[in-house]
Amino acid sequence: MSIRRDFPDLPPVWAAGTLGLQCIAAWLLPIRGFAADRIGWFLVATGLGLVGWAALKFRRHRTTIEPRETPAHLIVEGPFRINRNPIYPGMALMLVGFGAVLGTVSALLCAAIFSVIVTQRFIRGEEGDLRAAFGADADRYLDATRRW
Repeated sequence: MSIRRDFPDLPPVWAAGTLGLQCIAAWLLPIRGFAADRIGWFLVATGLGLVGWAALKFRRHRTTIEPRETPAHLIVEGPFRINRNPIYPGMALMLVGFGAVLGTVSALLCAAIFSVIVTQRFIRGEEGDLRAAFGADADRYLDATRRW
């Protein structure tokens, strides 16, 4: 089972680690730039909804949601019409929301780190896996749809 093989190098673990880093940054560098609790919680809920919607598409298409696994289907509907990796922006949106709730610029900056890590560790490889599995169909989809 790949979750056991890849643990802890999985996107949700990186997101949780980033959240921990945000809390530490907000505590060590309390640069209060705003108080945006409501907006923050709205962003968290929106990100969670996006992650759930994308996960539901994986389930309905009976294909793997796990990074580094070979997909059985190329999903191009729902949130995948506008973004080829909707789970990652959903996680990033949740982290930006938590940064807003924490109310510090330093916590918001940590959310940017997550995007760089996920792009390097997961997205680039997943794009190669899609090309290997679906050839020209994947090329057309990747060319027409934004990464973030």
